[in-house]
Amino acid sequence: MCIRDRSEGAAIAAHAGEHEYPLRAVPLGGSWLELLQALEACGPLMALTRNASTVHEKTGVYRNVSATGLIGLALSEEIDLRLFFQRWHAGFAVTEPGRDPAAPPARSLQFFDAHGLAVHKVYLREASDRAAFDAVVQRFAVPSAGYVFTTAPAPAPPQPDSAVDTEGFAEAWAGMRDTHEFFGITRRFGVERQQGFRLVEGRFTRRLDSVALRRLLLVAASEGAPIMVFVGNGGCIQIHTGPVRRVVPMSTGGAEWINVLDEGFNLHLREDRIAQVWVVEKPTDDGHVTSVEAFDHDGELMAMFFGARKPGQAEREDWRHIVARLPGSV
Repeated sequence: MCIRDRSEGAAIAAHAGEHEYPLRAVPLGGSWLELLQALEACGPLMALTRNASTVHEKTGVYRNVSATGLIGLALSEEIDLRLFFQRWHAGFAVTEPGRDPAAPPARSLQFFDAHGLAVHKVYLREASDRAAFDAVVQRFAVPSAGYVFTTAPAPAPPQPDSAVDTEGFAEAWAGMRDTHEFFGITRRFGVERQQGFRLVEGRFTRRLDSVALRRLLLVAASEGAPIMVFVGNGGCIQIHTGPVRRVVPMSTGGAEWINVLDEGFNLHLREDRIAQVWVVEKPTDDGHVTSVEAFDHDGELMAMFFGARKPGQAEREDWRHIVARLPGSV
């Protein structure tokens, strides 16, 4: 349940080449798309995508990996990814000792953006084909890569609410026919995500109490309602679709976590870092689609939750019933 260190990429790069330390890294290169496509031969692997407050882990086979330009997809029942390769700067095959000295070392592929932030990781599992994994590492190894990371610039502040064409923004929102139009609308009007939620509050959005995510997961588990859980960063979004069963709150190291600990799917979310939670409704050709979105104290999107659905399907009534019962912000 480790959350990223902002110098993580540089720390991994420092372990490339010859040295006496137990952690070892082999720089990787070539086409990231082709590398991910090659992973299908490895059988089940654990895909990990995280941001500053949330970790999303799925075990399965990397199938149907494709890309149009720098935008990629992995589409299988277990491994469901949206890939933004323009943010993928460096990759490493990493071997590191575990906490149990008697256990074999953990082996993974780890990918970082230009600022050393992890965008995606792939871990060997017990059922993985290790020979196929070794072949992938050998094929894409570039020991001389010499990756260098730079400091991330401070994010630009959003423009003042008074500078936004609020009515035009609300009209564009009301005219959406697909949820994927939302990003383009926010760019067109120069609106930051949470700012947009605030500008249409009471019409398309409402605020929830910070305990709402725990309630959502516990109710979904008790009622057996299949949901979608999105966790991402600038380089990758990872999605779980299906039920959640074992929801475990936990306090450790001064941090408060809400965890999903299911076979094939783990979620670790820092409850103590939740700053805002929103219910968001977007109109589509299939009827309105409802998400629950959580943001941390830095304004970063932690996770998004939806009812399980496919394009062309109406939203599930059990999901709407769960959302309607979530506690509002006081």
